[in-house]
Amino acid sequence: MSDKFIIVGENIHATRVFRSSGKRVVKTDEGFEAVSYKDDSGEQKFMKVPEWFKETQPYQQGQVKHFLIAMTNLISNDDDARLEGEQYIQNAVYRQIKAGANYIDINVDEVHYDLEIQKNCMARTMEIAQHVSSVPISIDSSNSDIIESGLKAYKRNSVPPLINSVAFERPEVFEMALEYKANVIAMATSETGMPEDEDDRVENAKKILDELVRIGFSLEEIYLDAIVFPISVNSQYGNHYFNAVRQLRKEYGSQLHIGMGLSNVSFGMPMRKLINQAFIHLGIDAGIDSGLIDPIQIKLEEVYNIDTHSEKVSLAIDMLTGKDEFCVNYLQAYRDGRLQ
Repeated sequence: MSDKFIIVGENIHATRVFRSSGKRVVKTDEGFEAVSYKDDSGEQKFMKVPEWFKETQPYQQGQVKHFLIAMTNLISNDDDARLEGEQYIQNAVYRQIKAGANYIDINVDEVHYDLEIQKNCMARTMEIAQHVSSVPISIDSSNSDIIESGLKAYKRNSVPPLINSVAFERPEVFEMALEYKANVIAMATSETGMPEDEDDRVENAKKILDELVRIGFSLEEIYLDAIVFPISVNSQYGNHYFNAVRQLRKEYGSQLHIGMGLSNVSFGMPMRKLINQAFIHLGIDAGIDSGLIDPIQIKLEEVYNIDTHSEKVSLAIDMLTGKDEFCVNYLQAYRDGRLQ
């Protein structure tokens, strides 16, 4: 396994939400509602919450989808809105890289239901992100046409982009990856669905890895998503993942990258950062060397130095390794205030 953990920064996504009542959504001196942030020089900046967004269901539910707004602004006819969108996204790219991201993951799927608008938005987001990015881009979509739009907009020919992701249900993406000389995130899924346990993961992984190698990829160009499920659903999901990683690392050696959507494990649980840190720590012990994470929130130095003997970390580890069925002890500790 590589000594370097590769971070695919997960944060440039149209799904990302701020609460309307949170500290990032403010009323400016001019009286308009805006998302506040600081640029790389520390200057306070604002991106307006547009009137069209205030008519959406997320806004009515107290949510501000800030990247959705910024990405939509990029393809607006309003010069001021376009500039606000550019500045917001470029600032987010800069912060991810400063925090240690090795790739910037971009997903525009939720921007609109119209495919042409999605494709246009992906191309524009790629264009303005690359103006400030010193690292390659991970092109993330559930739609092959959107992925191709991102690949066409990618300009750093000497450094390959990353496609997130390839799977057997989308065979056309295999050919795209070859054509555009991209590295790939390969899913340990089958044609019929998600894996149920470690054996499914290993079987699915071998099948897609063998196919990728057969058509010309080296293991170094592949990032295997071994599929992380929320621990709140099944207390054995962590063990399924760790056991599969150990088997795959033993079989494929250090060349293959293994990891990916690591923060999925804490979905629906309190103190998500604590769970994510403990999960990544355990994952590294099992053999992962990469992951889709937010490096601003999850500091690898803290993960490496996590105090596994502290009560809160021990509770998280017990939960992640199946020793705390239904997360009972962890949730009780949270209610008691012992996880703070």
